Amino acid sequence: MLLGLRTTIYPVAELTKAKNWYEQVLGIKPYFDQPFYVGFSVGGFELGLIPDGVPGTSGPQALWGVQNVSEEFQRLVVLGATELEPVTEVGEGIKVAAVKDPFGNRLGIIENPHFKVSAVR
Repeated sequence: MLLGLRTTIYPVAELTKAKNWYEQVLGIKPYFDQPFYVGFSVGGFELGLIPDGVPGTSGPQALWGVQNVSEEFQRLVVLGATELEPVTEVGEGIKVAAVKDPFGNRLGIIENPHFKVSAVR
């Protein structure tokens, strides 16, 4: 049985540069920092970076929750991301967008007023 999202891993060519960029994006230092993996604890989930992988924008598409998708989208672009999918309302007040991080990965964001974090049983 799946218990829910725990970790999303992004492959990067330059681990140190990616770690520094994600520190700016997240506003925190990684809790796990090794040459083979860097892990950030983000709202009860993990954003991981692995070196020597092949970045991409296809495949599974995680969406990270934000308070205001338009503001966060602009902030990510200012930090060096490239627009991939513009802010789009998909219905019932839910808005999504995606950028390509400076390392070639899709970073999706979502503003969902209906999402409530529930305790794991």
